[in-house]
Amino acid sequence: MQYGGRFPLAALCLGVLLCAPIAAWGQSRESERIALMDEIRDDVSHTAELIQGEPLDPRVEDALLTVPRHEFVPLAQRRHAYENRPLPIGYGQTISQPYIVALMTDLLDPQPDDVVFELGTGSGYQAAVLAELVAEVHSVEIVPQLAASARTRLADLGYDNVQATHGDGYYGKPGAAPFDAIIVTAAATHIPPPLVEQLRPGGRMIIPVGPAFHLQHLMFVEKDAAGAVRTRSVLPVSFVPLTGGH
Repeated sequence: MQYGGRFPLAALCLGVLLCAPIAAWGQSRESERIALMDEIRDDVSHTAELIQGEPLDPRVEDALLTVPRHEFVPLAQRRHAYENRPLPIGYGQTISQPYIVALMTDLLDPQPDDVVFELGTGSGYQAAVLAELVAEVHSVEIVPQLAASARTRLADLGYDNVQATHGDGYYGKPGAAPFDAIIVTAAATHIPPPLVEQLRPGGRMIIPVGPAFHLQHLMFVEKDAAGAVRTRSVLPVSFVPLTGGH
């Protein structure tokens, strides 16, 4: 899905997945994954002026090619799993467009030794992509049923470097901080101060900021070695709103 011609939309991955038991997936649907990656590269080229003209990191491309997206959508949607668009997964919510997942992951510049915090586990797809690239992923989901199903799914797929827990991710996860990178998969009206505090000096955050159900901006946040914070807008997006007691 796109906004204003070529601008992609994204949404927090929420909803109960009515999926069949996890199957062996090594090279499953490989040709579809390759075709999807070609479409993602095309989107990158069309938004080059907004994302500073850099191609995707090959490691990020490999992660997108590896993670079985069809295991993170309901059975009724599996035939569409490798289309470059969000898909409904229940609760009126969607799994995000693969281009947005690729872009947000790439902007974080994930490194093998990184510890990453994710606000909004949803189906677990974004966490799985990150798990291919970093040492640890700590993901917090505010809907308890979703946290439980994602935790089971990720474990069944062998992602033992992901901890998916139930809670209000606005407040981060102080016990696991500081984080090298933070990714937020729902639109906040502002950048949460607890997340800024839990970002390591030199760390990066990617977060959609703006009013609920209106145009928002994907923001890149960087904390320098002295603790100063810089932000820049990457491109317009549309995410579901961040919820919680804050």
